[in-house]
Amino acid sequence: MINKQVGNAEDAVKDIPNNSVLMLGGFGLCGIPENCITAILKKGITGLTCISNNAGVDNFGIGLLLKTKQVKKMISSYVGENAEFERQLLSGELEVDLIPQGTLAERIRAGGAGIPAFFTPAGVGTEVAVGKETREFEGNIYLMESWLRADFAMVKAWKGDTSGNLIYKGTARNFNPMMATAGRITIAEVEELVEVGQLDPNQIHTPGIFVHRIFKGTNYEKRIEQRTVSNLKI
Repeated sequence: MINKQVGNAEDAVKDIPNNSVLMLGGFGLCGIPENCITAILKKGITGLTCISNNAGVDNFGIGLLLKTKQVKKMISSYVGENAEFERQLLSGELEVDLIPQGTLAERIRAGGAGIPAFFTPAGVGTEVAVGKETREFEGNIYLMESWLRADFAMVKAWKGDTSGNLIYKGTARNFNPMMATAGRITIAEVEELVEVGQLDPNQIHTPGIFVHRIFKGTNYEKRIEQRTVSNLKI
């Protein structure tokens, strides 16, 4: 079995050049590749196009890269938790492609499956459809959407082995499995890294054939986007 382990996040991202297209797994702040984002921040890579369900928050996740203006374009489905994102969008500093969430997921899945285009009813008759082909099937109008692929896909898993097989935990599974298939180079960071043969084959979500580099992450914060508390006394 091929050993795909690298020392740390810095080693994993060392050859990512400026103007790269990146996929970053996660939903909200759940299952995001925190260590990879920090390494990219330190490396100072600029001109990035980031494909992610969301843009993190102001001081965490992709929000850190927005703050330093390392991101030139966001391709996302939800961006409501980031004031800096909103500021850059309104000022014209940041290019944004907002996509319905299901369409975003399917475009990424299509990229990993080698399907260059598909038709969906989502977005028909809205701004999402501007400039795109539509076609009628069985009396209904559908919108053609193209695949999404990336130069580098960065995902976060709970457990992995040195050959790149991955297991995600709970809702952290979200966008990670499909993004792992859609990157020219896929980088996985895991909370626990084991030797080949120590994972139950029946529990593996992403086979190692899709992963090119893997490392054990550190210092995961696992933040909550919005914490609501009450002082109500019963």
